[in-house]
Amino acid sequence: MTPSTGRSSVAAALLATLLGLTDGNVTCVCEGSHCLQSTCRGAWCLVAAVRPRDDPPYITKNCGRNNYLETCLGFPEEVIALRCCHGHMCNQNITLDLPQGPGPSGGPPPSEQLPLILGPGLALVALLVLGALACWRLGWRRHRREKRLLQSRELGESSLILKTSDSGDSLLGDLLDSDCTTGSGSGLPFLVQRTVARQITLAECVGKGRYGEVWRGLWHGENVAVKIFSSRDEQSWFRETEIYNTVLLRHDNILGFIASDMTSRSSSTQLWLITHFHEHGSLFDFLQRSALEPATALQLALSAACGLVHLHVEIFGTQGKPAIAHRDLKSRNVLVKSNLQCCIADLGLAVMHSQTSDYLDLGHNPRVGTKRYMAPEVLDEQIRTDCFESYKRTDVWAFGLVLWEIARRTMVNGMVEEYRPPFFDLVPSDPSFEDMKKVVCVDQQRPTIHNRLAADPLLSVLVKTMRECWYPNPSSRLTALRIKKTLKKLSPTPEKPKVAY
Repeated sequence: MTPSTGRSSVAAALLATLLGLTDGNVTCVCEGSHCLQSTCRGAWCLVAAVRPRDDPPYITKNCGRNNYLETCLGFPEEVIALRCCHGHMCNQNITLDLPQGPGPSGGPPPSEQLPLILGPGLALVALLVLGALACWRLGWRRHRREKRLLQSRELGESSLILKTSDSGDSLLGDLLDSDCTTGSGSGLPFLVQRTVARQITLAECVGKGRYGEVWRGLWHGENVAVKIFSSRDEQSWFRETEIYNTVLLRHDNILGFIASDMTSRSSSTQLWLITHFHEHGSLFDFLQRSALEPATALQLALSAACGLVHLHVEIFGTQGKPAIAHRDLKSRNVLVKSNLQCCIADLGLAVMHSQTSDYLDLGHNPRVGTKRYMAPEVLDEQIRTDCFESYKRTDVWAFGLVLWEIARRTMVNGMVEEYRPPFFDLVPSDPSFEDMKKVVCVDQQRPTIHNRLAADPLLSVLVKTMRECWYPNPSSRLTALRIKKTLKKLSPTPEKPKVAY
């Protein structure tokens, strides 16, 4: 695949995201490089004419999301024409003409050449008509510009909001807490996302993995996290961009999304996902250097459970969200905030489900989850892939392992164990699928739990909870909501959490 073709495919994927290829109640024709099937489902249907910067123009047909005004203002500049309709397959017979040759500035249209071929009288009449028409078009264009500017300001796209605040408050906080966020998504309008992304300076690399790199970046003096995806993990970037831009995910215990953009750096295309920055890093890193008091362990566990509940629960209404299963929950994908609460990150493998349309959106990412955290039904390939509840139950299995990691690093009577990953004493450091299958499915092994934890009433409940996440029968496991309620009963009146280093 040539670089130009690669840019086109990524641009088409991003366009599909912005047009909101989400579950809905209308079936539409889907045509274009981003389409994996001939139809899609959404809130309405559309046909768009696209003129990429480096490629020939083309016509695409697909589905739209609920907020029509936001979608229209959120188009990349390559979209030059748009027609929308409501109804089953209503965009099937809609056509748009692509511009051929020069536009209005490339030469007068045939109607303006009329005076050259008509008699003097008819030419004068034609000139008067054309003059009136030109004046009307000029006024109409001016009206449209003013209306668009007013709408963009209402949506937070005014350039004024991209300047640093004089009061010293967090500008990003102001943007995300104001009405500038999109109606259905959890981030900023697309044009603001692009502006923010291109004003960021990369300061230092804070992490590397199979997905790519994470950098601490600076935007007007504020720290942000910039996740730069490797080219082979383009689908994960696309999936996270899609979910964050079409789902209401703003929650204290979900990693805060700011922007997503495709940038050119060092003569190559980079895929950026920009989020809030948390200096403690992942829970995996935090537990390696920190021993916990029981109250702090409870706070970490409870806050992570709150995030998982928000993912799993469907919220109905125009400002709602579908239910989401994470599918790669682990301590590396949970971040620790400055107030020692957790937030869940990395939605590149997430699946979505809406009861309204009974549509299960699995995405198209070939990447699988982390073998060490796979549930028995995944390892023995017995999971029901057509049932959304199955994916939620694999999240609960993995969450039980995260609870075990937290409990192991909790101090009881002056005793604490070194950090170790789940099943560290049973499988190699980089276990294979077969290694995990033998331990979890064949031998029915579970992580070893130290007797000291039973001496603390809080940790003994944590132990009981994690055991109930590990039942071989998925339907017997706790739900995320039950885990949250159980841990919340243990939580005393709020106090400053403590960490023993």
